[in-house]
Amino acid sequence: MKGEKFPIALAGVPYLAVLGLLTVGAYYLFKPLAVLFGLLFIFCAFFFRNPPRRIPGEEGVILSPADGVILSVDNVNEEKFLGGPARRVSIFLSIFNVHVNRSPLDGEVKYIYYRPGKFLPAFKSHASEINEKNFVGIEAPHLRVLVTQVTGFIARRIVCYVRCGDFLRRGQLFGLIKFGSCTELYVPSHVEICVRPGDKVKGGETIIGRFTA
Repeated sequence: MKGEKFPIALAGVPYLAVLGLLTVGAYYLFKPLAVLFGLLFIFCAFFFRNPPRRIPGEEGVILSPADGVILSVDNVNEEKFLGGPARRVSIFLSIFNVHVNRSPLDGEVKYIYYRPGKFLPAFKSHASEINEKNFVGIEAPHLRVLVTQVTGFIARRIVCYVRCGDFLRRGQLFGLIKFGSCTELYVPSHVEICVRPGDKVKGGETIIGRFTA
């Protein structure tokens, strides 16, 4: 995918370009303001960073789609894409986490749905039900998974690079949520979940679940 290995997510480049120009211009006009713009430039570079990841080669595993902390692991009924009982793993991303989203496994994008909504803090238990949200369903040879990008109080912009029919490799970048958010992973109920609330995870590296082909 274009820009996948670039150290800054492409969605952050316009912010950095504008802040870079403002920093240079303010340096010649009013140096204290240049310091402010410079700090904002550094923050945006940090927020939109896209560090390399070591993608596990083990078969039958499902990887974390995001960096953050596990908020909850719930039994739910997911009818949109999985069509029945499922396990939902919710991951909270603070503004200090890497915010790119990565594919949890090899598969084809079969389902995308965007739902407008509100902007409650992403760590609220009911935020998933009413906040702005984007659904990405991925089909592998032996199972389906659903990843949702959920906005938060600060995050108000979902970016999704893929379309139905695209093929994603495990760990491949497919989108991001700007400035704090929650990412959810729905898997079939027979998948063995390998994390629990409070665990820290890394997108594209941490094994969230295991399944038998």
